[in-house]
Amino acid sequence: MEAKTVGIIGGGAWGTALGTALARGGHNVEVWALEDDVAESINCEHENKRYLPGYKLSENMTASTDIKKVATGKEFIIMASPSLYLASTIKRFVDVPNIADGSSVVAALTKGFVPSDDGMPRFILQTMEDALPESYKNATVYVAGPSHAEEVAKGKITGLIAASEHHRNAIRMRDVLRVPGLMVYASFDTIGVQVCAAVKNVIAVVYGILDALAEDSEIFGDNTESLLMAAGLNEIQKIGFAMGATHPQTFTSISGVGDLDVTCKSKFGRNRRFGQDVIKTDMLSRFKDLDDLIANVNKVGYLPEGAIACKYVQAISQIKNLKLPICNALYRLLNKEMSPKECVMELITKH
Repeated sequence: MEAKTVGIIGGGAWGTALGTALARGGHNVEVWALEDDVAESINCEHENKRYLPGYKLSENMTASTDIKKVATGKEFIIMASPSLYLASTIKRFVDVPNIADGSSVVAALTKGFVPSDDGMPRFILQTMEDALPESYKNATVYVAGPSHAEEVAKGKITGLIAASEHHRNAIRMRDVLRVPGLMVYASFDTIGVQVCAAVKNVIAVVYGILDALAEDSEIFGDNTESLLMAAGLNEIQKIGFAMGATHPQTFTSISGVGDLDVTCKSKFGRNRRFGQDVIKTDMLSRFKDLDDLIANVNKVGYLPEGAIACKYVQAISQIKNLKLPICNALYRLLNKEMSPKECVMELITKH
C-alpha cells in the first residue's frame, strides 16, 4: 500500500499506540504532544514515558509540540485529544492550508460526549465539524473498536471500525488503517458507533464495581457479570436508536459487543479499574458528588471516561424518556445518592 502522511493530534496512550502501528505499517506519522517531555521521549528514546511507559515505539514516528507543523501537509489528521478540549484544539490549526481547503481527511479517536448549552450532549463528530470549515460537514470519520492502547502498541491483532456519513472517507480511513495488526472495517452509522464508544465505558464502571463485590460475595459471580453485560448492551442499543443510530448490526459488531466486552474484562480497562476502586479504595470519598468528581478528575490518577459520560447519559435518558436501570443507578451512585451495594442490589431486584 502507498505510504500516507498522518498527523496524530494528541500524545496520549491511544494516539501514540495507533501512531506507532501506522508508522510500522509504512506511513509517515507525526504526533502532536502538548508536553515537551512527551515529544522528547518519543523522538529521542522511542517511548512515551508519560502515557505509555515500557512500550517500544517505531523509530519512523516523530513528535512535535508545534500543532500547526504536525497538521500542515498531512493527508490524514487523527484527533486523539480529550473531548472537553476537542474544539479548542482544532481551532489551533484550522487555518493551515490543507484544512482550510478541505483536502485532509479528519478523523477522531476521542470517546465520550461533549456538553452543550441546551442540556443535550453533543457527539464528537458534531463538535469537530462545528470547529472545522464547512467542507467537513458530514465528512469527518470516527474510529472505534475493542482496542486497548497497550496491545495495539505491541502489534497484537485488533479490530477497528471507521465510521463516516461520507462513504468515500470511511473507506479511505479504513484503508490507511489497514496495517499489520489492525483489521479495519467501514461503517456509515456514525451515531451508533459513537454511542457504543461512549456508553460502554459507563457499563464497564458498573462491571468493575460488581467484579470487586464478587470477590467476597456468595451471590455474585461470572454468571452475574455476563447478565450485567447483556443488560448493558441492551441499554447501549436503546440509547443508540433514540439518538438516531441507523444499523442494528452496529451493536452486535466489534464497535458494540466487541468494545463492551474488552472494556469490561481487560486488565488494561480504566473504567473497570475505577469501578473496582469505588469498592476497594473508597474512591468516592474524595468527592462531594458527580460534578465535583468531573471537575477534579485529576484526583483519580487516571481518566475514567465512564464516570464523565454517566452524567451525559443521565441527561439523555431524561430528555428522551428512556428507562436505563444500569446507567441511572451508576449516576445515583456517583452522585452519592446510594451506596455501591444498594446500587447493585437495586439492579438485581429491578431485573
